Amino acid sequence: MTITAYPSPQVAAEDLFTAELYPHQYSELIQTALQEDLSRGGDLTSQALIPSTHESQLFICAREPGVLAGSAIASAVFAQLDPQVAVDFQCQDGAQIETGEVLARIQGPTRSILAAERTALNFLGHLSGIATATADLCARARPYASKITCTRKTLPGLRALQKYAVRVGGGHNHRMALDDAVLIKDNHIALAGGIAQALDRARRAVGHMVALEIEVDNLEQLDEALAHGAQIILLDNMDPSTLAAAVQKCAGRAITEASGGITPERINEIAAAGVDYISVGWLTHSANNLDLGLDVL
Repeated sequence: MTITAYPSPQVAAEDLFTAELYPHQYSELIQTALQEDLSRGGDLTSQALIPSTHESQLFICAREPGVLAGSAIASAVFAQLDPQVAVDFQCQDGAQIETGEVLARIQGPTRSILAAERTALNFLGHLSGIATATADLCARARPYASKITCTRKTLPGLRALQKYAVRVGGGHNHRMALDDAVLIKDNHIALAGGIAQALDRARRAVGHMVALEIEVDNLEQLDEALAHGAQIILLDNMDPSTLAAAVQKCAGRAITEASGGITPERINEIAAAGVDYISVGWLTHSANNLDLGLDVL
């Protein structure tokens, strides 16, 4: 089973590509999370208060507006704990949700529903928070040509899920891992002996299908990187006027990516400089959780 993102009011259809997530990317994570929460003795509270034969119908509701992401994972949490629990989501990942909206109906053994509740909401709220933050940045950048992308600054073990949530929010993914592409950063440059040496060594070492990106801090470094065939230029911590000058130098020669100190308030000025991509690390490591709850209605 896969889950597909659909355009929300915040995200133009032409800006979205299919965002797919497969069970093998989250089944072990769910098992680990359930083991962490239920530990050795299970849910002592529900076992003490709820008869084993009791069944309920509860609802996942939005307590603030945002963009939904992670419905397949939340559903799988309940199913993995107890196949008798039925989950029916009323909207798809990528949908704009409003405060008070009913997102899903959960039916089945009450003890099982309550035991899985927090694990399911942890995944759902975290991923929806990432999708919501991404959608906001994409909306701010939309008047310009810039695209929003995440980074490898992900929480350990959650990279595939967090990058999926970025795609659901209308953003793009940077490298999934170190073997996707060559990204030469300041430490690499220092240890290789300079920009020219680093790019020349990288080109000799990797195949023609591997992209070469390099980080530069100023226009002088940019000139050297372009002269030695960099395909993507990471423009690190540059002010808007320097970014605009860098974009002009790169026109038709390399893809540009702005990075460092990116906040929602700065998106407009950075995008207005004409960069192709704006990479944002906090989208995955520090995005706010979207407040969702499981309620008896």
